[in-house]
Amino acid sequence: MNKNSDSRPAIRTELPGPKARALLARDADVVSPSYPREHPFVMSHGRGVEVWDVDGNRFLDFAAGIAVCSTGHSHPQVVQAIKDAADRFLHISSDYWHEGQVALAEKINALAPMGEPVLSFFCQSGTEAVEGALKLARYVSGRSRFIGFLGGFHGRTMGSLAFTASKQTQQQGCATMPGVTHVPFPNPYHPLFAGEDQGQAVIDYIENGLFASNVPASEVAAILVEPIQGEGGYIVPPDGFLAGLRQLCDRHGILLIFDEVQTGIGRSGKMFACQHWNVQPDIMTLAKGLGSGLPIGLVVAKKTIMQQWKSGAHANTYGGNPLCCAAALVTLDLVEREYAANAEKVGAYFMDRLRELQSQHQVIGEVRGKGLMIGMELVSDRASHKPCKFSCHTVITRAFHRGLLLLSCGQSTVRFMPPLMVSVAQVDEAITLLDAALIEAMAQ
Repeated sequence: MNKNSDSRPAIRTELPGPKARALLARDADVVSPSYPREHPFVMSHGRGVEVWDVDGNRFLDFAAGIAVCSTGHSHPQVVQAIKDAADRFLHISSDYWHEGQVALAEKINALAPMGEPVLSFFCQSGTEAVEGALKLARYVSGRSRFIGFLGGFHGRTMGSLAFTASKQTQQQGCATMPGVTHVPFPNPYHPLFAGEDQGQAVIDYIENGLFASNVPASEVAAILVEPIQGEGGYIVPPDGFLAGLRQLCDRHGILLIFDEVQTGIGRSGKMFACQHWNVQPDIMTLAKGLGSGLPIGLVVAKKTIMQQWKSGAHANTYGGNPLCCAAALVTLDLVEREYAANAEKVGAYFMDRLRELQSQHQVIGEVRGKGLMIGMELVSDRASHKPCKFSCHTVITRAFHRGLLLLSCGQSTVRFMPPLMVSVAQVDEAITLLDAALIEAMAQ
């Protein structure tokens, strides 16, 4: 990579290039403006962690399609599995069977962290998986209410949107599904309750506040929670929180749903993030990294729960698509054999490097995460932990112009979610780019 005189990576002032500008102009005439486009990157091709735009500029992709490209861009084994499946057939509806779907369900049954046999429902996305989980919870419990968490993100369709609470614009103008009560997600860096244990404080709030005053526990079908909060800021809950939720649910006959759409499939350094705390859900949702880029989602539930669904109670047209199942089977094999361990090892190294930057840049308030699900919160004042949205946006923009793709989450957190096969050398390159972006951003 070209260097300037002070040894920092050269900034690309020409971005977007002419081909990218031409496509962006066409896009504005024909594509919905609702997509939250961050920066004018128009992809041409990718391999592993590296991607190139249509003008030939190389970037390191530490966004991975929002944690979707778990095995990197165009992993040869995943691509070959998709090609082989496409040669056989492209689609058969859920009215029939095919070997790939059954094989994937068997693999999930072997891996699922429920401690007992599970059944899987197949769909195309995380939001559809959440919709299915909610529908299943109501169906088997006969209850109508739910509890979700402020800062949570579970999708944008009407049922899942009722739980999504990471940005008010996501619900603005939509009358969502009733019956959802939100409570704070425990955030030790921004505590809302008195006391050291924010996790226990949230559980006490649910038990002694909500259940005692206006939400009868006997009417709550399920609690839906991300084991590590994603869009809300990459927040790792205090140890004991998920176990406390499990105990709370058991006391009141409430189902516990873990949304592992972003945290699952090796992202946290384990196959599922809940395994860091050895807590077993009743229902789990998967998507994103499961298909290495192909659209697939799953509702995974204890067999004793999902077998209560009668034929025709829930179905879809594209669930269990053969190409998606083929990609998922190879993805799970790669993650299980190699990439979850790599995420744990390289993620720990990455966090150490980010904490070195934290000692050099006062704007970095906290570095947190597990595996390769890492957040770097930027603040205007370290003492007060006050978020600094301007710095976050500026740093991500300057990083883009230096060849590093990043996204934000929460109020002012830069999130790092590279493909799980990222190397130490690529992390070092990203740190160099990020350091230069921080220096430039703080000079503005």
